[in-house]
Amino acid sequence: MTTPTRHRTRPGSGLRDVIASLGVGSPALWWSLLYFFSLLTGYYVLRPVRDAMGASADAQAIFPPALIAWAQGHGFSLGDFTLQVLFTGTFFAMVLAQPIYGALVSRFPRRVFLPGVYLFFIACLLFFYWAFARELPGRGALFFIWTAVFNLFAVTVFWSYMADVFDNEDAKKVYGYIGAGGTIGALTGPIITRLLAERVGVANLLLVSAAFLALCLVCILKLRPWAILRERRHGAASGEGAMGGSMLAGLALVWRDPLLRALAMLMFFGVGVGTLLYNEQAAIARHLAHDATRTTYYAGLDLGVNLLTIIVQVFLTRWLLHRYGVAPLLLIPAMAILIGFAVLSASPLPALIWVVQVMTRAGEFSLAKPARETLYTRVDRESRYKAKAVIDTVVYRGGDLTFVWLHKLLSGFGSNVVFLVGVGVAAGMALGAWRVVRAEKSLPDEVPRAAMAESRVA
Repeated sequence: MTTPTRHRTRPGSGLRDVIASLGVGSPALWWSLLYFFSLLTGYYVLRPVRDAMGASADAQAIFPPALIAWAQGHGFSLGDFTLQVLFTGTFFAMVLAQPIYGALVSRFPRRVFLPGVYLFFIACLLFFYWAFARELPGRGALFFIWTAVFNLFAVTVFWSYMADVFDNEDAKKVYGYIGAGGTIGALTGPIITRLLAERVGVANLLLVSAAFLALCLVCILKLRPWAILRERRHGAASGEGAMGGSMLAGLALVWRDPLLRALAMLMFFGVGVGTLLYNEQAAIARHLAHDATRTTYYAGLDLGVNLLTIIVQVFLTRWLLHRYGVAPLLLIPAMAILIGFAVLSASPLPALIWVVQVMTRAGEFSLAKPARETLYTRVDRESRYKAKAVIDTVVYRGGDLTFVWLHKLLSGFGSNVVFLVGVGVAAGMALGAWRVVRAEKSLPDEVPRAAMAESRVA
């Protein structure tokens, strides 16, 4: 096997610097790009299918007959609470999955648990292929919940692995481009869905997604030498051994560490603004006649968001991150969303809702996400895999659960009230971003060897 080599380039934002950074001397970057591209292509093939189900007012197409009958027996229709029930189920599924993931990370080395996560998700897709082909009752709700769990855990595992492969200095240079690779995947997935949804049916789309996840497994194996090299170079505990520790250690780490608490706060309120917008979007999509039409609608929205995202990722993210650090990448999206919600509270026009939706999601993917992920290159492995998973899954879905029910409570008062409350939520997000920026200043550029040695090595 060829020994991996380091690839460093001078920071810049022009096309020449982009080409230099993507040169043949950085195979780790190319494998990482392919990994994230494949992962998000596979997910975005599924996402429009999931969103179409969430926007459906037909409870028979989503929930099992027994649950529908139970709701009717208690005097309400599940169709009036579709998203609320789905988000609640997603949160509890996430809470149950978190200790299982924690146990897997604690007891098995990286070479085992990373492929194991993706093999499990591939097996789930094969099950759903069977369920959709046979129109199994309740498949819609189960698929919606599973897709949300899959997305968060698969992406969390990806970025944790990237923090093993790249150190802080390299992360500042390449994370924007890696994110762009994912964005290309996020563009490709909806295109595949738009082209195939009505031609081959939903069930066969699941097999397409499974094929892309299989490609992720190849990338995991190819990137392993670079992860080992980085650990040796910095005297870090090897990920080739089991990490050890408690499967619930991530919760304790988030509770006691100021940076992790600030990241959790930022995540919670950031999810809040996205959930409020998502519910307004779903209300619009309910008026579309068929599942395939709604699927196409959501695919089109994803395309718009991802086109803006990739432009910022390729030409702006790397320059800002390397020159100014994480502060502008966290604070600019937070302030833009705060202003956007203030405008919507005064004039909630559909066109303005669309603009703020694009701004919110594009700002998260192109700026805030790469900034947050670089911070994990400067913490120990337990924080990187366990605490990060708590923030990216339980805190994330806890925000979903909180704000989807808050939206249901506020929706009866009209869009103006929803967005006025959203101004307060956006202010909480801005405060969380500011606290992250403050806490980040106390971090070392690289984790001290003593801190890294705290992780157990088999």
